[in-house]
Amino acid sequence: MQNPIKFVLSCFLGPKPRIAESLPIRPAELKGDPRMAEVIQFFIVASIEVGNTTTKCILTATNMKDGRTRLLNKTVKMTRDVRKPRPGERIFGTTLSGVSLTRESIAELVRDTLLEAHEAVNLDITADLDFAVRSTGVVAGFSSPHEVGEFIKALADGCLLAGIPPKKMVPAMSIENVPVRFKSHTLIDKIVFTGAVGGVLPPVGSTGVEIVANEMEGELSTAGIKEGAKWAGVDFRNPVFSMDFGTTLKGRITNSDRPYAKTIANLCGYAGAIPDAVIKGTGLVDKRYGAALDLYKDNKERMVWFTKGGVIKKYSNAINELISVEIVPEDRDRYGSVPVDPAAAKDIGVTLIGCDVGINGSLMPQLGDIGAEIYSKHGLKTMFATLDLVSSIMVSRLVRLGIDRGLVTEKTSIGLTGRAAITGCKPHLILESIKKLGIYQKPNDMVVFVDDGLARGAAVMARCMNSMGVPKNPIGGIRGGGCVLSQRIEHYKKSKERNQI
Repeated sequence: MQNPIKFVLSCFLGPKPRIAESLPIRPAELKGDPRMAEVIQFFIVASIEVGNTTTKCILTATNMKDGRTRLLNKTVKMTRDVRKPRPGERIFGTTLSGVSLTRESIAELVRDTLLEAHEAVNLDITADLDFAVRSTGVVAGFSSPHEVGEFIKALADGCLLAGIPPKKMVPAMSIENVPVRFKSHTLIDKIVFTGAVGGVLPPVGSTGVEIVANEMEGELSTAGIKEGAKWAGVDFRNPVFSMDFGTTLKGRITNSDRPYAKTIANLCGYAGAIPDAVIKGTGLVDKRYGAALDLYKDNKERMVWFTKGGVIKKYSNAINELISVEIVPEDRDRYGSVPVDPAAAKDIGVTLIGCDVGINGSLMPQLGDIGAEIYSKHGLKTMFATLDLVSSIMVSRLVRLGIDRGLVTEKTSIGLTGRAAITGCKPHLILESIKKLGIYQKPNDMVVFVDDGLARGAAVMARCMNSMGVPKNPIGGIRGGGCVLSQRIEHYKKSKERNQI
């Protein structure tokens, strides 16, 4: 770590990280300005995600003219507050912290979160909503495909209970299935949804879940970073390295193939669960269900680096010594609590990169011991500064591993989202750590931080499923290149011809 004084000065005076934050839009703006001759259509999407720590419904509105997505409303609940199982209900799984889940309880949590999010901005969930995308990071801790299936059904049940029609949760199969006001924006007559989201194909020859349980979350986060990067002035098109530091780690590395890039690596394991384990050692949060979010305040503590720089470095090194960042060994069927199949990944040319603490979290209690020592001797400010540095070291290790394996080059853009990567001073530290790797001439042009990556990705997926691209402002193709729509249309024609033979 650099000199603490230099670090503080760099936060104020050095290159600023490119950070994309969700810009709000008022519901009244969706109707357009009657004084304007042109009416802009907005595609409204609900992203409902049940994660290990939080359950969110994020409503976004995408301007179909420029392809930019803005935030309508965000409703966040703690997943641990899901109601307890009732007599007769079957518990089919738990969160990483051990919260019991049933199909009925999850469905009700989803329903209530959806309705609350829409009511907060006076939107009619049946009439105003255009599409809903469901996702979950909880399945990262599940043990069987059946449990995953039950959770997916529970998410669908909750959407139906909230009043969302089934047709607003599946891809449009023809132009007749596209709402009238969006028919001029869809290209479904020329190209249909192929499974690629944000210009990236999922792992070929597998459902993805067979390789790593939270592959879909990595897919959505990648697409969301691609969209959010436009607000930050970064061309985050293929090849890319996306990292989502939620409770669990997810993300992808893509290549530069056209018209669709391929997924060449997936991430798995722990991310935000690591600072959660450290925080539990303070005794200020619940020993079982507590999270760093319970104590976090959105302020950047810079002055603590002047007085505690050496202490911060010492403890961050101690924490990182307990963290493994590596290619997932072939003999593991679970890594960082996430179900994986390294052999299947190897067969189709996908590298699995994981982050663990011991073996499936076996050393998490030691993180709590370190947290207890930091808090008792130095206080919360030092603790959060330490956790910021821990995240930056984790990112540096992940990128270095990608470079060493030939997965990341000077042409690869890096994007980060998730609470354990974009809060506090983490963006400054992460940018500095990537700069030290020496792979980029201008790191600030190659690295972007995006809030609500998964929700943004849901908005992108919804448009992809309905063939609603914005050719003038694409997120597909390669960095610095143009729109690849014509190549995709040709690719689709050839695939149709092959299938007819």
